[in-house]
Amino acid sequence: MREQVFINEVGLRDGLQNQPNPVSTAAKLKMAQTLLDAGVSYLEAVAFVHPKAVPQMADAVDVLAGLGPLVSQSAVEVSALVPNMKGYQRAIEHGVTSVAVVLSSTDTFNMRNLNMSLLQAKETCQQVIAQANADNIKVRAYVSGACACPYDGTTPVDVVHQLAAEMIEFGANEISIGDTIGAGNPQQINDILGPLVQQFGSECFNLHLHDTRGQALAMAWAGITQGVRRFDSSIGGLGGCPFAPGASGNVATEDLVYMLEQAGFDTGIDIQKLRSAVSAAELATGQQLGGRILQWMKSQELREQQKQSPCL
Repeated sequence: MREQVFINEVGLRDGLQNQPNPVSTAAKLKMAQTLLDAGVSYLEAVAFVHPKAVPQMADAVDVLAGLGPLVSQSAVEVSALVPNMKGYQRAIEHGVTSVAVVLSSTDTFNMRNLNMSLLQAKETCQQVIAQANADNIKVRAYVSGACACPYDGTTPVDVVHQLAAEMIEFGANEISIGDTIGAGNPQQINDILGPLVQQFGSECFNLHLHDTRGQALAMAWAGITQGVRRFDSSIGGLGGCPFAPGASGNVATEDLVYMLEQAGFDTGIDIQKLRSAVSAAELATGQQLGGRILQWMKSQELREQQKQSPCL
Protein backbone atom coordinates (compact mmCIF):
# COMPACT_ATOMS: atom_id res chain seq x y z
CA MET A 1 0.00 0.00 0.00
CA ARG A 2 1.41 3.36 -1.05
CA GLU A 3 1.95 6.13 1.48
CA GLN A 4 -0.46 9.02 1.11
CA VAL A 5 0.49 12.64 0.48
CA PHE A 6 -2.15 15.31 0.96
CA ILE A 7 -2.37 18.17 -1.53
CA ASN A 8 -4.25 21.34 -0.69
CA GLU A 9 -5.32 23.07 -3.90
CA VAL A 10 -4.96 26.85 -3.52
CA GLY A 11 -5.60 27.87 -7.11
CA LEU A 12 -9.03 29.31 -6.36
CA ARG A 13 -7.62 31.59 -3.67
CA ASP A 14 -3.88 32.19 -4.00
CA GLY A 15 -3.95 31.39 -7.70
CA LEU A 16 -6.64 33.91 -8.58
CA GLN A 17 -6.16 36.69 -6.04
CA ASN A 18 -3.60 38.55 -8.14
CA GLN A 19 -5.19 38.08 -11.57
CA PRO A 20 -5.50 41.43 -13.39
CA ASN A 21 -8.83 40.64 -15.05
CA PRO A 22 -11.97 39.79 -13.04
CA VAL A 23 -12.77 36.08 -12.84
CA SER A 24 -16.48 35.34 -12.57
CA THR A 25 -18.01 33.24 -9.83
CA ALA A 26 -19.23 30.78 -12.46
CA ALA A 27 -15.70 30.38 -13.84
CA LYS A 28 -14.35 29.76 -10.34
CA LEU A 29 -16.97 27.11 -9.72
CA LYS A 30 -16.15 25.45 -13.04
CA MET A 31 -12.52 25.30 -11.95
CA ALA A 32 -13.61 23.80 -8.63
CA GLN A 33 -15.75 21.16 -10.33
CA THR A 34 -12.91 19.99 -12.58
CA LEU A 35 -10.53 19.86 -9.61
CA LEU A 36 -12.99 17.78 -7.60
CA ASP A 37 -13.52 15.49 -10.59
CA ALA A 38 -9.76 14.91 -10.66
CA GLY A 39 -9.76 13.77 -7.03
CA VAL A 40 -8.75 16.93 -5.17
CA SER A 41 -9.94 16.65 -1.57
CA TYR A 42 -8.68 19.90 -0.07
CA LEU A 43 -9.59 23.31 -1.49
CA GLU A 44 -8.52 26.67 -0.12
CA ALA A 45 -11.29 28.37 -2.01
CA VAL A 46 -11.67 31.95 -0.81
CA ALA A 47 -10.27 34.72 1.35
CA PHE A 48 -12.40 36.96 3.53
CA VAL A 49 -10.47 40.16 2.92
CA HIS A 50 -11.53 43.68 2.03
CA PRO A 51 -12.64 43.74 -1.64
CA LYS A 52 -10.72 46.95 -2.28
CA ALA A 53 -7.50 45.21 -1.25
CA VAL A 54 -8.14 41.98 -3.18
CA PRO A 55 -11.01 42.49 -5.67
CA GLN A 56 -10.87 38.89 -6.93
CA MET A 57 -12.07 37.67 -3.52
CA ALA A 58 -15.11 39.98 -3.41
CA ASP A 59 -17.44 37.07 -4.29
CA ALA A 60 -16.23 34.78 -1.48
CA VAL A 61 -19.75 34.25 -0.14
CA ASP A 62 -21.11 33.36 -3.59
CA VAL A 63 -18.24 30.95 -4.26
CA LEU A 64 -18.87 29.15 -0.96
CA ALA A 65 -22.59 28.96 -1.72
CA GLY A 66 -21.86 27.45 -5.13
CA LEU A 67 -19.38 24.99 -3.68
CA GLY A 68 -21.89 23.70 -1.15
CA PRO A 69 -23.77 21.34 -3.50
CA LEU A 70 -20.51 20.19 -5.10
CA VAL A 71 -18.98 18.96 -1.84
CA SER A 72 -22.05 18.12 0.26
CA GLN A 73 -21.87 14.40 -0.44
CA SER A 74 -18.10 14.08 -0.16
CA ALA A 75 -15.26 14.34 2.32
CA VAL A 76 -13.79 17.40 0.59
CA GLU A 77 -12.47 20.05 2.97
CA VAL A 78 -13.08 23.64 1.91
CA SER A 79 -11.10 26.31 3.74
CA ALA A 80 -10.91 30.10 3.77
CA LEU A 81 -8.07 32.51 4.47
CA VAL A 82 -9.02 34.90 7.28
CA PRO A 83 -6.57 37.72 8.10
CA ASN A 84 -8.43 38.94 11.19
CA MET A 85 -11.40 38.31 13.51
CA LYS A 86 -13.84 40.04 11.16
CA GLY A 87 -12.80 37.74 8.34
CA TYR A 88 -13.05 34.74 10.67
CA GLN A 89 -16.56 35.65 11.76
CA ARG A 90 -17.72 36.07 8.17
CA ALA A 91 -16.23 32.71 7.22
CA ILE A 92 -17.98 30.94 10.09
CA GLU A 93 -21.28 32.64 9.29
CA HIS A 94 -21.11 31.05 5.85
CA GLY A 95 -20.42 27.52 7.01
CA VAL A 96 -16.63 27.26 6.75
CA THR A 97 -15.17 24.61 9.05
CA SER A 98 -11.49 25.14 8.24
CA VAL A 99 -9.65 28.48 8.20
CA ALA A 100 -6.13 29.75 7.64
CA VAL A 101 -4.47 32.71 9.33
CA VAL A 102 -1.38 34.38 7.96
CA LEU A 103 1.71 35.75 9.66
CA SER A 104 4.60 37.20 7.68
CA SER A 105 8.20 36.93 8.78
CA THR A 106 9.02 40.67 9.03
CA ASP A 107 7.44 43.91 10.17
CA THR A 108 7.64 45.31 6.65
CA PHE A 109 5.89 42.37 5.02
CA ASN A 110 3.15 42.34 7.68
CA MET A 111 2.57 46.08 7.21
CA ARG A 112 2.30 45.72 3.42
CA ASN A 113 0.20 42.55 3.61
CA LEU A 114 -1.99 43.12 6.67
CA ASN A 115 -1.42 46.73 7.70
CA MET A 116 -0.12 45.43 11.03
CA SER A 117 3.23 45.17 12.73
CA LEU A 118 4.66 41.72 13.34
CA LEU A 119 3.58 41.92 16.97
CA GLN A 120 0.06 43.00 16.03
CA ALA A 121 -0.17 40.21 13.45
CA LYS A 122 0.88 37.64 16.06
CA GLU A 123 -1.74 38.94 18.48
CA THR A 124 -4.41 38.74 15.77
CA CYS A 125 -3.41 35.18 14.89
CA GLN A 126 -3.57 34.25 18.56
CA GLN A 127 -7.09 35.66 18.88
CA VAL A 128 -8.37 33.91 15.76
CA ILE A 129 -6.73 30.59 16.67
CA ALA A 130 -8.19 30.72 20.19
CA GLN A 131 -11.67 31.41 18.84
CA ALA A 132 -11.34 28.68 16.22
CA ASN A 133 -10.34 26.18 18.89
CA ALA A 134 -13.32 27.24 21.00
CA ASP A 135 -15.60 26.79 17.97
CA ASN A 136 -14.05 23.44 17.02
CA ILE A 137 -12.87 24.90 13.72
CA LYS A 138 -9.69 23.56 12.13
CA VAL A 139 -7.05 26.27 11.81
CA ARG A 140 -3.75 26.43 10.00
CA ALA A 141 -1.21 29.22 10.30
CA TYR A 142 0.85 30.41 7.36
CA VAL A 143 4.36 31.62 8.12
CA SER A 144 4.84 33.67 4.95
CA GLY A 145 8.19 34.83 3.64
CA ALA A 146 9.80 31.88 5.41
CA CYS A 147 12.75 31.82 3.02
CA ALA A 148 12.88 35.51 2.13
CA CYS A 149 10.89 38.69 2.59
CA PRO A 150 10.18 40.61 -0.64
CA TYR A 151 11.25 43.81 1.11
CA ASP A 152 13.92 42.82 3.67
CA GLY A 153 15.74 39.93 2.00
CA THR A 154 16.66 36.49 3.34
CA THR A 155 14.75 35.44 6.44
CA PRO A 156 16.89 34.09 9.32
CA VAL A 157 16.02 30.47 10.06
CA ASP A 158 15.64 31.10 13.77
CA VAL A 159 12.91 33.67 13.05
CA VAL A 160 10.87 31.02 11.24
CA HIS A 161 11.48 28.54 14.05
CA GLN A 162 10.25 31.04 16.63
CA LEU A 163 7.14 32.06 14.70
CA ALA A 164 6.18 28.44 13.94
CA ALA A 165 6.66 27.46 17.58
CA GLU A 166 4.51 30.38 18.73
CA MET A 167 1.70 29.46 16.34
CA ILE A 168 1.77 25.87 17.63
CA GLU A 169 1.72 27.17 21.21
CA PHE A 170 -1.29 29.33 20.33
CA GLY A 171 -3.09 26.16 19.20
CA ALA A 172 -2.82 26.03 15.40
CA ASN A 173 -3.53 22.56 14.04
CA GLU A 174 -1.06 22.95 11.19
CA ILE A 175 1.79 25.28 10.26
CA SER A 176 2.32 26.10 6.60
CA ILE A 177 5.88 27.13 5.82
CA GLY A 178 5.48 29.54 2.92
CA ASP A 179 8.14 30.46 0.38
CA THR A 180 5.86 33.28 -0.69
CA ILE A 181 8.11 34.77 -3.36
CA GLY A 182 9.84 31.62 -4.59
CA ALA A 183 13.25 32.71 -3.34
CA GLY A 184 14.16 29.57 -1.39
CA ASN A 185 16.20 26.45 -2.03
CA PRO A 186 16.16 22.85 -0.75
CA GLN A 187 18.84 23.45 1.86
CA GLN A 188 16.73 26.21 3.41
CA ILE A 189 13.81 23.80 3.67
CA ASN A 190 16.04 21.27 5.42
CA ASP A 191 17.35 23.95 7.77
CA ILE A 192 13.84 25.17 8.58
CA LEU A 193 12.10 21.83 8.90
CA GLY A 194 14.81 19.73 10.56
CA PRO A 195 14.59 21.21 14.07
CA LEU A 196 10.83 21.82 13.82
CA VAL A 197 10.06 18.24 12.83
CA GLN A 198 12.32 16.93 15.55
CA GLN A 199 10.57 19.05 18.17
CA PHE A 200 6.93 18.91 17.03
CA GLY A 201 6.63 16.06 14.52
CA SER A 202 6.27 16.20 10.75
CA GLU A 203 2.47 15.91 10.85
CA CYS A 204 2.27 19.52 12.10
CA PHE A 205 3.71 20.99 8.91
CA ASN A 206 2.74 21.85 5.36
CA LEU A 207 4.83 23.45 2.60
CA HIS A 208 3.51 26.30 0.47
CA LEU A 209 5.95 26.84 -2.40
CA HIS A 210 6.15 29.31 -5.26
CA ASP A 211 8.21 28.49 -8.33
CA THR A 212 9.66 31.88 -9.25
CA ARG A 213 13.19 30.51 -9.57
CA GLY A 214 12.33 26.95 -10.55
CA GLN A 215 13.15 25.41 -7.17
CA ALA A 216 9.69 24.45 -5.93
CA LEU A 217 9.72 20.74 -6.78
CA ALA A 218 13.22 20.29 -5.36
CA MET A 219 12.08 22.05 -2.20
CA ALA A 220 8.99 19.85 -2.03
CA TRP A 221 11.21 16.79 -2.21
CA ALA A 222 13.34 18.19 0.60
CA GLY A 223 10.12 18.39 2.58
CA ILE A 224 9.34 14.77 1.73
CA THR A 225 12.73 13.67 3.06
CA GLN A 226 11.97 15.55 6.29
CA GLY A 227 8.72 13.61 6.65
CA VAL A 228 6.27 16.29 5.52
CA ARG A 229 3.26 14.84 3.74
CA ARG A 230 1.12 17.95 3.23
CA PHE A 231 1.66 20.48 0.43
CA ASP A 232 -0.09 23.41 -1.20
CA SER A 233 -0.19 23.71 -4.97
CA SER A 234 -2.07 25.62 -7.63
CA ILE A 235 -3.59 24.27 -10.82
CA GLY A 236 -1.61 25.25 -13.90
CA GLY A 237 0.94 27.11 -11.75
CA LEU A 238 -1.49 29.97 -11.11
CA GLY A 239 -0.50 32.39 -8.42
CA GLY A 240 1.36 35.40 -7.20
CA CYS A 241 0.96 37.69 -4.22
CA PRO A 242 -0.42 41.22 -4.63
CA PHE A 243 1.82 42.30 -1.75
CA ALA A 244 4.98 40.46 -2.88
CA PRO A 245 6.55 42.11 -5.95
CA GLY A 246 8.11 39.60 -8.34
CA ALA A 247 6.38 36.53 -6.92
CA SER A 248 5.24 34.19 -9.67
CA GLY A 249 2.87 31.27 -9.41
CA ASN A 250 2.71 28.43 -6.95
CA VAL A 251 4.13 25.05 -7.77
CA ALA A 252 1.80 23.55 -10.39
CA THR A 253 -0.52 20.90 -8.99
CA GLU A 254 0.03 18.67 -12.01
CA ASP A 255 3.83 18.81 -11.64
CA LEU A 256 3.66 18.01 -7.93
CA VAL A 257 1.20 15.16 -8.47
CA TYR A 258 3.35 13.66 -11.22
CA MET A 259 6.53 13.79 -9.15
CA LEU A 260 4.90 12.25 -6.10
CA GLU A 261 3.05 9.53 -7.98
CA GLN A 262 6.18 8.59 -9.92
CA ALA A 263 8.08 8.40 -6.62
CA GLY A 264 5.58 5.87 -5.28
CA PHE A 265 3.27 8.06 -3.21
CA ASP A 266 -0.52 8.19 -3.44
CA THR A 267 -2.07 11.64 -3.92
CA GLY A 268 -5.53 10.40 -4.85
CA ILE A 269 -5.45 12.79 -7.82
CA ASP A 270 -5.74 11.77 -11.48
CA ILE A 271 -3.20 13.76 -13.48
CA GLN A 272 -5.04 13.19 -16.76
CA LYS A 273 -8.20 14.70 -15.29
CA LEU A 274 -6.18 17.64 -14.00
CA ARG A 275 -5.76 18.64 -17.62
CA SER A 276 -9.45 19.61 -17.68
CA ALA A 277 -8.84 21.76 -14.61
CA VAL A 278 -5.94 23.50 -16.35
CA SER A 279 -8.20 24.18 -19.34
CA ALA A 280 -10.87 25.60 -17.03
CA ALA A 281 -8.28 27.84 -15.38
CA GLU A 282 -7.09 29.04 -18.78
CA LEU A 283 -10.65 29.94 -19.79
CA ALA A 284 -11.20 31.70 -16.47
CA THR A 285 -8.07 33.83 -16.63
CA GLY A 286 -7.41 34.19 -20.35
CA GLN A 287 -3.86 32.93 -19.79
CA GLN A 288 -1.90 30.02 -21.14
CA LEU A 289 -1.19 27.82 -18.13
CA GLY A 290 0.23 24.45 -17.26
CA GLY A 291 3.19 22.90 -15.51
CA ARG A 292 6.15 21.41 -17.30
CA ILE A 293 4.74 17.90 -17.16
CA LEU A 294 1.88 18.94 -19.42
CA GLN A 295 4.35 20.08 -22.06
CA TRP A 296 5.98 16.65 -21.93
CA MET A 297 2.64 14.84 -22.07
CA LYS A 298 1.57 16.84 -25.11
CA SER A 299 4.88 16.11 -26.83
CA GLN A 300 4.39 12.39 -26.25
CA GLU A 301 0.88 12.50 -27.64
CA LEU A 302 2.12 14.34 -30.72
CA ARG A 303 4.82 11.74 -31.16
CA GLU A 304 2.27 8.94 -31.03
CA GLN A 305 0.07 10.70 -33.55
CA GLN A 306 3.01 11.07 -35.91
CA LYS A 307 3.79 7.37 -35.56
CA GLN A 308 0.23 6.44 -36.50
CA SER A 309 -0.01 8.84 -39.44
CA PRO A 310 0.31 7.06 -42.79
CA CYS A 311 3.33 7.90 -44.90
CA LEU A 312 2.50 9.69 -48.13
